[in-house]
Formats: sequence, structure tokens, C-alpha cells
Amino acid sequence: MHSPASASTIAWLIHQKFELGIPLYRQEKEWEALGLKLGRATMANWLLVVFRDWLSHVVRRLQQELLKQDYLHIDETHVQVLKEAGRKNTSDSYMWVYCSIKDAETLIRYFEYQPGRGGKYPEAFLKGYNGCIHTDAYSGYNGIPGVKRCLCYTHLRRTFVDALPKDVHTPEASRPAEAVFRLNQLFDLEAELDGLPPGQKKKERFIREKPLFEAFWSWAEKNAALELPKSKLSKAFDYALNHRQEFYNYLEDGHCSISNSLAENCIRPFVIGRMNWLFAGSPKGASASAGIYTLAETAKANGLAPMKYLKYILSDMPGSAFLEHPEYLDDYLPWNPIAQERCR
Repeated sequence: MHSPASASTIAWLIHQKFELGIPLYRQEKEWEALGLKLGRATMANWLLVVFRDWLSHVVRRLQQELLKQDYLHIDETHVQVLKEAGRKNTSDSYMWVYCSIKDAETLIRYFEYQPGRGGKYPEAFLKGYNGCIHTDAYSGYNGIPGVKRCLCYTHLRRTFVDALPKDVHTPEASRPAEAVFRLNQLFDLEAELDGLPPGQKKKERFIREKPLFEAFWSWAEKNAALELPKSKLSKAFDYALNHRQEFYNYLEDGHCSISNSLAENCIRPFVIGRMNWLFAGSPKGASASAGIYTLAETAKANGLAPMKYLKYILSDMPGSAFLEHPEYLDDYLPWNPIAQERCR
């Protein structure tokens, strides 16, 4: 790698920040304690350079592979990014995550930084995509053309849990508690069907879960009218009734999931890291962070040690003619046999 830092050093910096959540200013102190004057600005610049010259090419290749898949999980979370043009440093930007389903042939966890949460961002990312997406009910996903949307029952159940009064033994607790009970029945059946082939799972869902689905929505329609319009329980009923079709869709395809928890779990390492490093220093830094999280989390999903995987990429890519032969980038995908052999 043509850099003052070795591939091992860069991989270690990434491991420290993106896996262990140690910000660069704390790494600077650690290096100083070892007798080496290595400033955080230098380390940040190294990360930007290696992302621009090497890692970004693998990340784009992963994006191409991800968009070939018929089923995705999507979620987003806020992030503070400094030096965004025309915006205050206190403005909320967003990190979006797009994930393969758990049974996908190749497992990808793709992170993308964007300055906002508007629907135009997932719409641009998914341009030309015609598959199924698992999301929450955020309206920003409504305008994405050509996709089938499966909403998350974990979010739905949470709205009824939030509507439970503190004293769950009071009469007014009966309706939110019954909603949670009915939804838990669906989750219990899903657990029993886990691991079945998609065709068989769809068949079993229609036999065992569809009657419960229809009974829940019939019950919700009857009971929604009994609630005060702005109560938590009324909002929970509205959440269900306004999105009935999107909640139904998972029943029709055994590849689809009842929950979007996979995306929430994928984005959790970023959320934990954010608690330590607090903000990204620039839009370029936020984009580089998104790309590095993409590589690290995709490596883990495919059974690799992220630090070994990044060291492999940074050691090997500088000798590759991947710019003239883009197909060479496939050597650095985490399911490639070479990566599997070297990076576990």
C-alpha cells in the first residue's frame, strides 16, 4: 500500500474505532503512551485516503451485488456531521443501512450516509429495484416505485406495549394487552416455522397464521372506535389499520420476514460507536465511515474477522489491476474463497 502507514496499522486503527468504538483522539493518547507521536488528524487523513483509493471500490461492488437481491431490510438512524455545506453543525444527518435477508446466498450489510431522512434518499439508492423491502411504517418509504413493502410487526407490537397503563391490572389495560397477546401468537408461530423452505413456510403461514392475522384486524377494527382519538392506544390501532396490506404482505412469500429486527441489529454497531465518537468531522469522513462499517459488518456476516479482512484488502489491492479489470474486485468480496481462507 503506497502510504506512510502499513496495511496492518490501518486495519488496527479501523478495528479500534469501528469495532471497539475508540475515537481517534483516544487512540492518539495510546500511541503517545507508547512513545509515538501520531496525531488524530493524521490518522483521519489516512482513513480518508485508503477509503478513496481502495476500500470505496469494494464497497461499490458490494452495492451492485446487494441490489441484485430480491429481498432487503432497511433502517436509518441519525448522525451528527460537521462542515456540511449550508447546514449547522447541530443538524441531524442520517446513516441508512440496507441488509440482505438472513437466508440470502450472499450476506451484505450496506451503510450509506446522507444529509437527511427524506424519501428521496432510499428512492435514489433503490432506483430500478423491483424487490421486496422490510421497513417500519416511516412515510419516507412510501414513494419508492416498484417495490413490495413488508412492515415490521416488532414495531407494531411496540405501539401496543407503549399503550399499556402502568397498572396493567386495570380494565383499560385489557385492549392493549390483548393486542400484544394476539401479535405474540404470530411471533410464536413464526418461531415454529423458522428454517422451513420458503414454499413450505408460505403454505404453513396461510394455514396457521392467516386466520390469526384476519382475527386480529377484525378485532382491531371493532375496538379502535372505542378509544379517544389522540390516546396512545388509538394511535396504535391507527398504525395497524392504516397499513393492513403492508402487514399482510409477508404471508404471501416465504422469503419475507415478520420483523425488521435484522436491520435494527445491523445498525446497532454504528449506534454503539456513535455513543463514543459522537460525530463525523466532515461529509467525506461520514461517507468513509459508512463504507468502513459496510466492510466490517459484511465481513462479520460472512464469518470473517474484520481486521484480517481489511488487512487482506489493503495488502493485496495495490498490486491488482482492478481499475482496468473491474472483475478483479470479486477477489475482495468476503464470500470469495481466498478471503474465506485468509480472513477467518
